[in-house]
Amino acid sequence: FFVVTMAKNPKCNGIAAATAVLVSALFLTTFFTLISTSTSFVFTTKNLPLATTKKSVLFLPKKTTTKRSSTTTLKHLIKRSALYQYQSSGDTVEGETYDLSLFSPCKINLFLRILRKRPDNFHDLASLFQTVGFGDVLHFKLLPTETQDADGNSHINSEDELLCDMDGVPLDKTNLVLRAVDLIREKTGITDKFFKVNLVKQVPAQAGLGGGSGNAATAMFGVNELLGRPATHEQLVEWSGELGSDITFFLSLGSAYCTGRGEIMTPVSPLPAGTKLIIVKPNIGLSTPAVFKALDYDQLSTADPESLLQQFLSGATVSDVPADAYVNDLEQPAFDVLPELRALKDELETVGGFDRVMMSGSGTSIFCMGQPNDLDAFMAKFGKRDDLSVFSTEFINRENGEGVWFEGEGPALK
Repeated sequence: FFVVTMAKNPKCNGIAAATAVLVSALFLTTFFTLISTSTSFVFTTKNLPLATTKKSVLFLPKKTTTKRSSTTTLKHLIKRSALYQYQSSGDTVEGETYDLSLFSPCKINLFLRILRKRPDNFHDLASLFQTVGFGDVLHFKLLPTETQDADGNSHINSEDELLCDMDGVPLDKTNLVLRAVDLIREKTGITDKFFKVNLVKQVPAQAGLGGGSGNAATAMFGVNELLGRPATHEQLVEWSGELGSDITFFLSLGSAYCTGRGEIMTPVSPLPAGTKLIIVKPNIGLSTPAVFKALDYDQLSTADPESLLQQFLSGATVSDVPADAYVNDLEQPAFDVLPELRALKDELETVGGFDRVMMSGSGTSIFCMGQPNDLDAFMAKFGKRDDLSVFSTEFINRENGEGVWFEGEGPALK
């Protein structure tokens, strides 16, 4: 088009026309060279937003270049590697703007002692919990008191709405998120406010990572924020035990010694943030009741949990902690029910570079402290297996401040 235009212009001289031809030829040569070599693309994931945000809460890692075939979708690329940052003033997800968006971390148990079975059929335990930067995101919206439908009819909002992108997650009041919202209303007496919550899940179920408990604690915190903080942090901690055993922990600063059913939380000095680990999750899960049913009390560790705690707190890093301090009394029943889980742990223990390998909680996730010496070889062996998911993450902690929540990075290697 440029060449034809120049040729038709009576003011165009021969030199200008020749220049136009040369420029056009150079452009066409470059274009066809790119087309002929486009069997693969390189996506540079610098500041690529996953959702339109007022303050980005969900976006891809900076300074990351990922090579993919031309058939790889951006959605697939994002799913495999995402960075979550804490507390946005609200994201726009699928065209809807939310008031508040929060990262919901999961946890590992650095040791887990089962002390005794109680008369109420629960168990007394002692465990050192640690938050890690792999988790979910919850988007919150305070619903207006009254809305109008397309016909102009008014409707009073009198119930919450829960959305989730993971199949199989219940969206009714059996979900801890909605129960947490109910609890805040009940305890604060603010009974006329209702919420829409969009739960974006990454943490698998039946993993021993406390994903559902973390979601509930995040819901308590988020709803309290949107209501203007009618409850103190201490009240949130006190109330959380009514929902479940692990929920209280997620209201800590990230490291805590938990006893009772897990709801009695003793804050400890935060373990070093940034400590690297890899979580390997078999696709098969185990329910906590099934694991406790198979528990052999004669095989419980005799290690003093207070002594175990001091070993973790006295070292400069978790790598300094002796191997025998990594105790999980629930490995025995989980491995008895799923022998392939024991085989997976044995296999991971042979990987060079891992300081410690242990099951988290009641399973079935296995966490590996450190990083493999040969990451490519590790991923070739474990990351390509269809029956496993592999997540690289690190320890995170929360600042001690009112209205401050967790932030974390959760890139899934597979």
